[in-house]
Amino acid sequence: MDDYKGKRVFVTGGGGFIASHLCEHLVELGANVTAFCHYNALGRAGWLDYSPLRKQMNVVFGDVTDPGTIRPANGVGDIVFHLAALIGIPYSYQAAKSYIDTNVQGTYNVLEAAHLDGAERVIVTSTSEVYGTMQYKMDEAHSIYPQSPYAASKVGGDAMALAYHLSFGLPVIILRPFNTYGDKQSLRAVIPQIICQLLDCKRDGTNRLMLGNADAERDFIYVTDTVEGFVKAGIDSQVTAVGQAINLGSGACVSIAEVATLAASIIGVDNVEIARIFGRLRPDNSEVDRLLSNNDKARVCLDWKPKVCLLEGLQRTIE
Repeated sequence: MDDYKGKRVFVTGGGGFIASHLCEHLVELGANVTAFCHYNALGRAGWLDYSPLRKQMNVVFGDVTDPGTIRPANGVGDIVFHLAALIGIPYSYQAAKSYIDTNVQGTYNVLEAAHLDGAERVIVTSTSEVYGTMQYKMDEAHSIYPQSPYAASKVGGDAMALAYHLSFGLPVIILRPFNTYGDKQSLRAVIPQIICQLLDCKRDGTNRLMLGNADAERDFIYVTDTVEGFVKAGIDSQVTAVGQAINLGSGACVSIAEVATLAASIIGVDNVEIARIFGRLRPDNSEVDRLLSNNDKARVCLDWKPKVCLLEGLQRTIE
């Protein structure tokens, strides 16, 4: 990864879960990192506030929905990683327009800035949710079937990225991470929820978890593997990835209940019981029952493959 030394790299959503890991790794690779964080009155930069590498990166504040705040005085640089997004599927049912503003309009604003500044590469973050429930092991040719406003907004962002590539020659790669997990992830996500509840069970001597649809199956990918995919997409030796959507997934899926059982065995909670919270359920036609990636394209185009199995990833996250 010597190719990153001295490169000017711009990361939107820099204070978030995946992006903060990415910013730190890019600094370690010798890149000149600008982390674009959502402006707030407290001047907080999310997880970067706790990073020992914060002083080695340039942190700027703005809002991707406002194009006037996106371009620093010296431009967005050589490589743009666009991770800023409004996430969280449940809230998208209440505030669909907010997701359009951030995930579609915001992506357009970032693409336009990269186009005007002549960026060498733009990596746009998509999601496995754009596919909807699995029809077959999901390769990138799988049908697009967004089952939530969140997923629909990400489809819009993907389409805009592809349009900028085809219309203006902007070197874009769309990455579709499956269910990334690991340290720094919000408690709204299922694995942190499972772990925290199990730690409470361990302390209290109980064994009951309150979850949503524990039968849903997901393809979980540990955060360091996801970050490695982004890094390889930013500078890859082959141009075959440009203009393409590429999955980042483990290639295996497990049910939420199976994750809970495995985590319980690591933490030491016996005979775990799962109760369903209806408030965490999606509308019937919006539920995505199964996600399972075919990651062959990432292996070929990016020379990438996942390294951390679910057991090891859970152990690290619990720790």
